[in-house]
Amino acid sequence: MPVIDDEFMQHTHETLQDLRGHGAVCPIRMPRGTPSYLVTGYENARALLADPRLSKDNRGAYELMAKKVGPENVNASFGQLLGAHMLNTDPPDHTRLRKLVNKAFTPGAIAGLRPRIEQITTELLDAMAEHEQVDLMAAFAGPVPITVICELLGVREQDRGEFSGWSATMLGAGALEDVQAAVLAMHQYLVALVAQKRAEPGEDLLSGLVHATDEGDSLSEDELVSMAFLLLVAGHETTVNLIGNATLALLRAPEQRAKLVADPSLMPGAVEEFLRFDGPINIATLRYTIDDVEVGAQTIPAGEFVQVSLLAANRDEGRFPDPAELDVTRAAGGHVAFGYGIHYCVGAPLARMEAEIALGGLLARFPRLSLAGPEEDLVYRNSPLIHGLLALPVLLR
Repeated sequence: MPVIDDEFMQHTHETLQDLRGHGAVCPIRMPRGTPSYLVTGYENARALLADPRLSKDNRGAYELMAKKVGPENVNASFGQLLGAHMLNTDPPDHTRLRKLVNKAFTPGAIAGLRPRIEQITTELLDAMAEHEQVDLMAAFAGPVPITVICELLGVREQDRGEFSGWSATMLGAGALEDVQAAVLAMHQYLVALVAQKRAEPGEDLLSGLVHATDEGDSLSEDELVSMAFLLLVAGHETTVNLIGNATLALLRAPEQRAKLVADPSLMPGAVEEFLRFDGPINIATLRYTIDDVEVGAQTIPAGEFVQVSLLAANRDEGRFPDPAELDVTRAAGGHVAFGYGIHYCVGAPLARMEAEIALGGLLARFPRLSLAGPEEDLVYRNSPLIHGLLALPVLLR
């Protein structure tokens, strides 16, 4: 049975292409030994992402996981302390939670962030210009979205490094005790942050959620802390790795980069192509069957975990011509990089705008950007969820 391990993370697209040969559904084992079914095809992936027979209920998932791999191999604290958010719930709870968060992510509110994102981008590019070589992940791809989401949520600047470190640990496949320590630290920090917003509310999103009511319904304390966690982590991880992966894709395809340098108006459509070609999410967040589910000619029994590979779905040649080729002029749309159905990423418009501004600014300032070392030295994060580089050393001139 194939295993999702570090070798898989370092050669994800190649391995996924091989796994397609196993059929519409492939039995696999996740990093901590959890038996699952991997889905790689576009049509099946999209259908399953919206199928109500696949649950995302957090408590049920942890109970099932404990049965599959033993309670000693399950990070129960993650689910208990930070799991009561909308990505881990089914309707009607999901509907209630998302409705509250949607109030903050209106098109007008997102559009209003553009000047600040442009300012952040310019300041970071100015700082980079003082060097011949930088790690693009640390100097640019990381700071842009981290600064934006922290300002949006009202997180102090001095706290940002800590929470991004906790986030990287929690989303990785490292030692369980390290993950548990990061969960506890993140939880303690967020409990204090929520208390601060309750005592001294500001104009930020988290203050709004603390004091939100919707037809008499508000977030519980656990839901507030968990939602703060979700928005902080999802609000930067996706965009960090979208910017990093897109930059690497352009360094590998100089003719595509030349098109964007010559015609910056192509950038919004190019961002959709970057999302399709090498998106920031590898395997979608956890789902499990509550009924038997037919996928092609196969049946996934009730009580099984299902792993939907967004990367593989977006390179399905049955849906996208020449899927392994980057084409910044490709007709935009259709990819599932942000998911599909009721759990479609609420922050997708913000991620798109951040990537458009950041990548456009980067190419305009450093059109001769190049890799600073051998491509084979690049290392991807050891995470079944996040698909992104640990570092991307580049020469700026």
